[in-house]
Amino acid sequence: MSCNPAETETATPAAAPFWLIPLVVASALFMENMDSTVIATSLPAIAADLGEDPVILKLAFTAYLLSLAVFIPVSGWCADRFGARKVFQAAIVVFSLASVGCALAGNLVELVAARTLQGVGGAMMVPVGRLILLRAVPKRDLVRALAWLTIPALVAPVVGPLIGGFITTYFHWRWIFWINIPFGMLAIGLAQAYMPASQNYETRPMDWLGFLLSGLGFVGIIAGASVVGRDFLPGWVAPLMMVAGAGFVGLYVVHARRAKAPMLDLALFRIATFRQSILGGGFFRIAVGAIPFLLPLLLQVGFGLNAFQSGSITFAAAAGALAMKFAAEPVLRQFGFRTVLTLNGLICACFFFGYALFTPETAHWLIFVVLIAGGFFRSLQFTSLNALAYSDVDEKQMSMATGIVSVGQQVALSSGVAVAALVLEGARQWRGDAVLTAADFGPAFAAVAGFSVVAALIHARLAPDAGAEVSGKRA
Repeated sequence: MSCNPAETETATPAAAPFWLIPLVVASALFMENMDSTVIATSLPAIAADLGEDPVILKLAFTAYLLSLAVFIPVSGWCADRFGARKVFQAAIVVFSLASVGCALAGNLVELVAARTLQGVGGAMMVPVGRLILLRAVPKRDLVRALAWLTIPALVAPVVGPLIGGFITTYFHWRWIFWINIPFGMLAIGLAQAYMPASQNYETRPMDWLGFLLSGLGFVGIIAGASVVGRDFLPGWVAPLMMVAGAGFVGLYVVHARRAKAPMLDLALFRIATFRQSILGGGFFRIAVGAIPFLLPLLLQVGFGLNAFQSGSITFAAAAGALAMKFAAEPVLRQFGFRTVLTLNGLICACFFFGYALFTPETAHWLIFVVLIAGGFFRSLQFTSLNALAYSDVDEKQMSMATGIVSVGQQVALSSGVAVAALVLEGARQWRGDAVLTAADFGPAFAAVAGFSVVAALIHARLAPDAGAEVSGKRA
């Protein structure tokens, strides 16, 4: 008789429509993604209200990322130990309560503490929500379900600055956090009503050494990537942090090969589709992580637009992402993962390079149309990558796989900002000018396009029938 606490969950609720579980998970993910991007826009107003330097207040942003880095790896173990639905609901509760703490914060220490707690909730909410979806949906329907989860990751960084600027300008920055409460309550209720209860999974012993090594490693890499190119630390600190982080990750790899039950089982990389998705997807996500950083800067600093004008244009990418939701499944069924990821990756690279051709004289409607098309193809690539990662992973390994995928995504997206900042700084220094101009963005977008090309070349090595059970492509 197993004593796994996950067995104590109630029976599966009444059968829900196919789209409801993906929508519930996507709503929670959208709340988390939106909160992360909205606060970046509102930092100056928050700093003025709390009487702090805006540069120092970026600690509130970094603290959230560091919490994610530490606790994402343990999310799969918690889901198996306590039950995925319970952990998902508890994560939303933690995130919502931490949002209250952020809204009530009266000084920097209180805000950073609340943001750290928010990160704990977000670290559990994102991978565990994805895990519930993966275990509830048959593999033949996986592409259609994952299309819903792609939307928050693409839409939130685009609309977040627009919403954040609107709330901060016309209401108060504290409402950025208060609006999370009704969304959180709704998500908890829908999860209880429609999400399936956990099945019985054997609980692994907690890998405390692995937890320590991975936490130190990912904190070093993500913290270094977050502060690179910033003025409030000496220039050598960020590279040192990333090197130290990489060293701890290396120690974790040595530990994982020897441990009987490692927290993140690297044996999953023996699965070709999983390995290719993480490796090629990592390069592609570095490129995508740079775009929300580069485009607003180009439009505002390079072209002289204000924040609202910039947000109104970059919002176009969200429309393209939404349109993709209806196209991913038939496209993959027709062409398969190898063809789609290779050719679509090259198409995305063309769009990334095309952004370098924008000038202050480029018509705004043309930029808008190009961003819509680019958002469509990026969203198709994201959905395909997510589906490929889990195509050959069995149900018992899903909790481990979601942790690895989530960590890889977070590291890659954070690295994208670091890469973009370094190239921008290099271009500015090459010109010998202290002022950033539109001409400096060309090399940055070219570098971003290069990462997408590398990803496409990696995907070209996939087998012709890779992930056929999920894509539905017939031999």
